[in-house]
Amino acid sequence: MTSTAHVPHTAAAIELVEGFSLEMTGKDVPGLQEAAHAIPAGTKINVTFLGNEDLDMRVAASKAVKDLGFTPVPHISARRIGSQAQLEEFLGRLQEVGATEHVFAVGGDPAEPEGPYPDSLSVIQTGILQQYGVKEVSIAGYPEGHPDIETDVLWRHLDDKVASLKEQNLDCTILTQFAFDTDPVMSWIDAVRARDIDATIRIGTPGPAGIKRLINFARRFGVGANAMIVKKYGFSLTNLMGTAGPDRFVSDLAALLEADEASGSVKLHMYTFGGLLATADWARAFTTGE
Repeated sequence: MTSTAHVPHTAAAIELVEGFSLEMTGKDVPGLQEAAHAIPAGTKINVTFLGNEDLDMRVAASKAVKDLGFTPVPHISARRIGSQAQLEEFLGRLQEVGATEHVFAVGGDPAEPEGPYPDSLSVIQTGILQQYGVKEVSIAGYPEGHPDIETDVLWRHLDDKVASLKEQNLDCTILTQFAFDTDPVMSWIDAVRARDIDATIRIGTPGPAGIKRLINFARRFGVGANAMIVKKYGFSLTNLMGTAGPDRFVSDLAALLEADEASGSVKLHMYTFGGLLATADWARAFTTGE
């Protein structure tokens, strides 16, 4: 286990963790049912849009989130959508189960779009979302950049998405890729606020998981996982057998946010690499001291 559990949690750190959101895949419904008792009612739970999942699986997962008393945030993966009809079918099915008020619009993994939407901006600009009851759209942020997209393009798209959502009277949340290092996260938050963007920012945070698993995910997503960074996070590349939790990262981030009057509304989005229950138990222990 990590050696960070003894770190005392400040009021600012506890406040940062409270109101966290979670991430699950379409296959994680049994895990969600197992963890439901440990997750606060109303918690936002993002439901992924992966290539190895189908429409029924995504809708069933979103329905399960709703039925268990949480707030579903289904992903809309722009490049995986083959047509406008397919987009509307997905939104229509989600609306039937009460799962369209909050969505996460993201570009998606395929190098070539499978339909008319090359990026999340093109989905937002259709004006279709609010026709199906969407009230809030989460969009992606990349504190450490993106391996396939130039930084200036990322900033331009962020500006354009925020502006388009504002024009459509849709609320906006920025949800970031996960990080191990607070320095680029804080620099990026400051840069977002300097652009007069006041949307809530949810910082992607890996829930407790095996160290090997965390590093594999980091490499897959182009997140920095060199020796210096992972040491700051609280684990060592020389000991890959243990597990690591985000205690140190969260405590450090909370202290930096508390000292930065311009940081605005910042929360956590927990990536559940070690499972939903382990992540929910970690958050409950962090905030209650149990």
